[in-house]
Amino acid sequence: MNHNLPSYNELPEVFAINLDSVGVITLSGEEQIKYLQGQVTCDVDSLAQEKLLIGAHCNAKGKVFSAFRLLERQGKFLLLQPISSIEQSLAELKKFGVFAKVEITRDTEYAYLAIAGQQASVKMAELFQQVPDKITPVVHEKNTTLVYIAGDISRYLIIDKIDKLAEISATFDFPTYDDALWNLLEISAGFPMLSQQYVAEYVPQMLNLQAINGISFTKGCYLGQETVARMQYLGKNKRALFTLTGKDMVANVGDIIEKKLGENWRKAGDVLAVYQASNLQTYIQGVLANDVDNSTELRIKTQNSTLTIIPLPYKLSTDIE
Repeated sequence: MNHNLPSYNELPEVFAINLDSVGVITLSGEEQIKYLQGQVTCDVDSLAQEKLLIGAHCNAKGKVFSAFRLLERQGKFLLLQPISSIEQSLAELKKFGVFAKVEITRDTEYAYLAIAGQQASVKMAELFQQVPDKITPVVHEKNTTLVYIAGDISRYLIIDKIDKLAEISATFDFPTYDDALWNLLEISAGFPMLSQQYVAEYVPQMLNLQAINGISFTKGCYLGQETVARMQYLGKNKRALFTLTGKDMVANVGDIIEKKLGENWRKAGDVLAVYQASNLQTYIQGVLANDVDNSTELRIKTQNSTLTIIPLPYKLSTDIE
């Protein structure tokens, strides 16, 4: 395992990540589509065609329990997400699931490995007969499921039993990192990472889910839908997800981000996720007021190092297409 954590600009051409902090909620049974469709923000009916969806599971007030990637494997739905957001989401899904023909569990059978970098597709082609891509983002090879995650840095998820993944990773001739590096890729991609303390804190638009196709505004009712629709059509959302970076500083999940107003500092938002490179370059995912821009002076509370906003790889717009 490589413990030297690179900054974004130092990433190798190809590398692997052991995803110990990623987990899955699984749904199976004859009413799994119908049930999940009434629970989450994405259009589950389109999964058969799309193969991979982004979505959120909200409470009745439209606050997000979890943001996930949804795929199908061996007849089951997998809601892939940080382990930190699974517990409450699972409990809520199970609570309402008793009224439907659906089985909802937390999967402990499978492990998760990522291959990423500019040359990742080349390495994947050496390992597997079929490599997923933008058009076919999920493929299955025997018992192994492969998932393509698009972005400035291509990522491939490999899902299988732990001994099979160990067998695959034993062949690697490139560096393997722990899953701190996954945080960097999620932060730079602007994909929300909810730690336990921020579960049920934000509506989906505060986490930019509308900008990454994580909300369907044309599907029927689901839990929290009224709040989500009101935010979208009445423009009431005042917060958004940002990626920030700072040098020679330390940040932690739960830290307060402050902005300078005249001679004073005021709370601007919260730190959701952090990646600290070995060169002390820190990358932060935070929820801030959505009128913050490059002219706003930002810092972590009680620290003097200033934070710079990194542009997101997608357009953040509240306009209805």
